[in-house]
Amino acid sequence: MMKNKTVLITGAAGFLGSHLCDRFVSEGAHVIAMDNLITGDEKNIEHLKGLPNFSFVLHDITKHITIDGPLDYILHFASPASPIDYLKIPIQTLKVGALGTHNCLGLAKDKGARILVASTSEVYGDPLVHPQTEEYWGNVNTIGPRGCYDESKRFAEALTMAYHRVHGLDVRIVRIFNTYGERMRPYDGRVVCSFIHQALSGQPHTVFGDGGQTRSFVHVDDEVSGLLAVIEGPESGPVNVGNPDEVTMLELAQRVLAVTGSIGLLRTRPAQVLREL
Repeated sequence: MMKNKTVLITGAAGFLGSHLCDRFVSEGAHVIAMDNLITGDEKNIEHLKGLPNFSFVLHDITKHITIDGPLDYILHFASPASPIDYLKIPIQTLKVGALGTHNCLGLAKDKGARILVASTSEVYGDPLVHPQTEEYWGNVNTIGPRGCYDESKRFAEALTMAYHRVHGLDVRIVRIFNTYGERMRPYDGRVVCSFIHQALSGQPHTVFGDGGQTRSFVHVDDEVSGLLAVIEGPESGPVNVGNPDEVTMLELAQRVLAVTGSIGLLRTRPAQVLREL
């Protein structure tokens, strides 16, 4: 399906973006990888350099994007996605969700390309419904420390649908749930990385409150397959891509301890600290 198609992937040197590059290159697409490396790592795509159907462009997509020649697909995945990152650079996070999305949509309009915009389960905020369906509007805090990420994605969704309704742009929106796998940074603040790092270093696992908070997790290979299904599918509105089966944080911590053979202990912190992160 993707053979000989030309695909622009923003955020291509990041965790998820680099796996998308792998998949599209393997399927015979010509991949233009774009990243400003503010949080991405060029080592994630180093193995693709030199291939005839892969090229890398160092560029900040909050600035105007110029691509020569035709484009069939744009996958907009540029954004800090780790709490460690977007709490440090909240303004850049908001700008890539707003200006970056606007530039990608404008490019898609100029090229007549289909665009897949990466959103997040974080648009649901601190949900009161489990699991969340696409019809759930969420329970959000627009001005909290994490609001820079959540609201950048909510705005990106709104802008994408505006382009779809006003200009007839061929759009897809995917709400990505917790994804794990190779090339995650060990210190990026996400719970799977934190638990694994703590287990391997012999530190106690930090569990907030009673550990009853639930999350769903999906391996990056399955996530990428889901993303391809969305971009090739008919749905313009948001589509959740994740695992319908949720686990508690306490269960996750215990699984990591068992898999790593760690004898680490569980350490609890007040739930209020979690809400402030």
